Amino acid sequence: MKKLVVILLLSMCFSCAENSKKVKNDQMEDKGKVKLMTLDPGHFHAALVQKIMYPEVDSTIYVFAPKGPEVDDFLNKIESYNSRSEAPTHWKVETSFGNDYLENMIAKKPGNVMIVAGKNSKKIDYILAAVKAGINVYADKPLVINPEGFQKLEEAFKVAEEKGVLIYDIMTERFEVTTDMQRLLSAVPNVFGELMEGTPLEPAISKESVHHFFKYVSGEPLVRPAWFFDVNEEGEGIVDVTTHLVDLVQWELFPEQVIKRTDIEMISAKRWSTDLSLEEFSKVTGLDAFPDYLKKDIEGDKLKVYCNGEMVYKIKGKYAKVSVIWNYKAPEGTGDTHYSIMRGTKSDLVIKQGPEENFKPTLYIQLKEDGDFKSEIAAALQGDIASIYPGITSEKINDTLWKIHIPEKYKIGHEAHFAQVTQNYLRYLKQGNLPEWEVPNMLTKYYTTIEGYKMAKEE
Repeated sequence: MKKLVVILLLSMCFSCAENSKKVKNDQMEDKGKVKLMTLDPGHFHAALVQKIMYPEVDSTIYVFAPKGPEVDDFLNKIESYNSRSEAPTHWKVETSFGNDYLENMIAKKPGNVMIVAGKNSKKIDYILAAVKAGINVYADKPLVINPEGFQKLEEAFKVAEEKGVLIYDIMTERFEVTTDMQRLLSAVPNVFGELMEGTPLEPAISKESVHHFFKYVSGEPLVRPAWFFDVNEEGEGIVDVTTHLVDLVQWELFPEQVIKRTDIEMISAKRWSTDLSLEEFSKVTGLDAFPDYLKKDIEGDKLKVYCNGEMVYKIKGKYAKVSVIWNYKAPEGTGDTHYSIMRGTKSDLVIKQGPEENFKPTLYIQLKEDGDFKSEIAAALQGDIASIYPGITSEKINDTLWKIHIPEKYKIGHEAHFAQVTQNYLRYLKQGNLPEWEVPNMLTKYYTTIEGYKMAKEE
């Protein structure tokens, strides 16, 4: 019950940080509005942060970038948000173009928060430069993609503390409702029991994420830059999308607990490629040939992209497994999918997203033995959880399987989660600190992905 209370408080207000160390953050002490600076937007996530307006944020955003199709795409998305018929935004955009965009941003410093989502190879250098200049950082994942980057990240957090600014990565998947419900139910002993230790073949928690190169964003086909397929720039899959999965493992298993790198033991890790034809590459990028810098990854007539990865590791003595898979395009009517299982002594909590679920994330309670758990499940859904998600019900499928029905109003989608994370970050900026567990856990999260990367490369 104590664990459930902690988790409920986290769900109701992720900004619980009364016990964390207060930082000065001089730029926020004047009670002025947050002013956003977007640096080198090379990924559509940069625009999604501004899909809605925020009362605390100044309506003028400052963009520093080299000229090119990537910043043009960002500006087009902002304009589409401004001109849409339903709930249009009213962003004013001040642009500054040139190859010295980073130096220019630091010299002019018209804002107090830097948003960065683009080439992952450059991201940690942007972050380190920003915090040295006393600028808060709001960054798309991953912050680092190799061991050298991780060393810089450690330095960046030290500098940020000295300067009184905050570094935060955008963990949207914490707001996916079936994942949150899985976490909440794992804290109900009458339903879940206790978390099992697991084994390498049947870990205590497993998470698998399937993504696709060709997809639609904000109603339009997504055009990816060619460098997205260069693992030296984007990073391999085992250090990219797995960032979300490792974060969820920490967040679900040990809510509001500091996790140290000594709590992590890497067991196994592997990587493999998705092979793209020139035709497939062209449909995603709009280019009619592979750039020279990708020729190192071409075998025969296919581009080999090492975007897939899997790792098994122990966290505080519990086995965990995360894997990410990239395909070219999802079958018609489907999209990116997620599978997850948490194993308890009384039941397993399983998230599926296959044909039986119409490719929508669906949470099941798989009981370990026959029995009438109706009252226990009803009590869980109608008790404290109902204060967060009223209206959730359950359906008995068979003697050991129950399906959780979640009202559609809670299924707001991936793009809308960016606003939720941003609202969280704005609260942190106002109070001048992150929860005491966030910074050490961010470092441990990236330590885990980098250790998995190193082991996979050795294999």
